[in-house]
Amino acid sequence: MRHALRLEYLTVGWNVVEGVVAVTAAVLAGSVALLGFGIDSFVESASGGVLVWRLLAERRGANPAEVERLDARARKLVGASLFLLAAYVAFDATTALWAREEPRPSVAGLALAAVSVVAMQWLARAKRRAAKRLGSRALEADAFQTTACFWLSIITLAGVGMNAALGWWWADPLAALGMTVFIGREGLEAWRGEACGCEGDLAAVLAPAAAGEQRCGCEGGTCSSSRADLRGT
Repeated sequence: MRHALRLEYLTVGWNVVEGVVAVTAAVLAGSVALLGFGIDSFVESASGGVLVWRLLAERRGANPAEVERLDARARKLVGASLFLLAAYVAFDATTALWAREEPRPSVAGLALAAVSVVAMQWLARAKRRAAKRLGSRALEADAFQTTACFWLSIITLAGVGMNAALGWWWADPLAALGMTVFIGREGLEAWRGEACGCEGDLAAVLAPAAAGEQRCGCEGGTCSSSRADLRGT
């Protein structure tokens, strides 16, 4: 439990720093991709904060039904925020492409995206291992969102990198448009509360579980798990 909480504290802290640096770099460079990446980091901080609260509540032995109810409300707020972010990034990227707004190269943005690729991959794997040990679907769902952040980092790195290295200004807003698919998917999973690694799920396709690791399954078209949610015991 302590290890899981440390992972969530690290997630929240990293995303706050990442968001501040990315948004600042985006404003200075005029980069749509970095702006979307940075704002998504703040939303992920809120999502991580929800899981910290949930883990602490369960460790204190709070009523499981009440924890589930409040968690569902918080997740829907996170999902709604991600939907709005996807719509904003899509509009901003389309406008930038139409108006041929050429962003300036951003060394800070490149460095941040590169570090984030490594950090998010490590965090996602660590969370999946912790979720397996605790039997927690909530932590498994959060690992899915961290995996989505890993792919957002790669998309950002590609867009900002091609602009800096090759002068392809359109790569930046095009990468931002690509982000909207991942951000929208994150929002949908948060809204439904179903990010549990079902067959065909984005996390299962792009980041399959390690050998021997048990994941949730699908029965009757809905996500289910053979493990009970963490109850603080």
